Amino acid sequence: MCRMQAKHSPVIDPARVDADGGPLLFAALSSGDVRMTATHSHARGQAIGALSGLLTISTERERLVVPPGYAIWIPPHHLHGLDAHGPVSAWSAYVAPAGCAALPAQPQVFQVSGLLREAVLRASAWPAAGLMAAPTPAQERIAAVILDELSAAPREQLVLTMPTDRRLLKIAQALAADPADPRSLNEWAGWAAIAPRTLTRHFVSETGLSFSDWRQRARLMRAVELLAAGHAVTSVALELGYDSLSAFIAMFRREMGVAPGGFAASHAAALALP
Repeated sequence: MCRMQAKHSPVIDPARVDADGGPLLFAALSSGDVRMTATHSHARGQAIGALSGLLTISTERERLVVPPGYAIWIPPHHLHGLDAHGPVSAWSAYVAPAGCAALPAQPQVFQVSGLLREAVLRASAWPAAGLMAAPTPAQERIAAVILDELSAAPREQLVLTMPTDRRLLKIAQALAADPADPRSLNEWAGWAAIAPRTLTRHFVSETGLSFSDWRQRARLMRAVELLAAGHAVTSVALELGYDSLSAFIAMFRREMGVAPGGFAASHAAALALP
């Protein structure tokens, strides 16, 4: 996906990540303002968890939203960049290639379990931020718990895969920019000069979602961003093109397991934590 000019370097220099030993490396991110890192990759897989604030990860084909209490898994050698939308506190665990075999081959967003959160906090206190060439048996056990929790975490619906066909990509980029655009599938097909049946068939094969489900996913992810930024539930529903507030609440609860008001309250509480 296209990104604007980056303003910040990655939390850890990718060359340093690849050079250091140990099964797991850790880094903390605390930023008081908007942050955008340059697109980069490294030989290790990376899990990034948000303790407070909101993160957006952009890869070559996906856009992923990481609210507080969630994390993202990025496989080895996967190009990505990170945006922090205002004040944020986050952790990052870099997994050696040998530990990535049981982890997803594509970027995934997941909810952080209590066990994973505590294990990461324990490991982040290791000397040299966890850069251990020869970990102790206790550290190896903690690392094994982290890898088990990463591999077992349920996947969330906060990933938006972009199609590769230039006509479908044109539609997807327009909808990602304005998820409330009310045009029908046939209208979008005419706008992009593609047959409706071709649009339908190729959208599923290239994104894994039907056109209507992809549009709903785009709306959900924008809703998460707006709610995290402090927008009222009613204004978010209207901005996303919902005529019915109850329909928006039902969609959000179905996809996220919590009503938008509850999500916004949890986000505000996380920001208030020291």
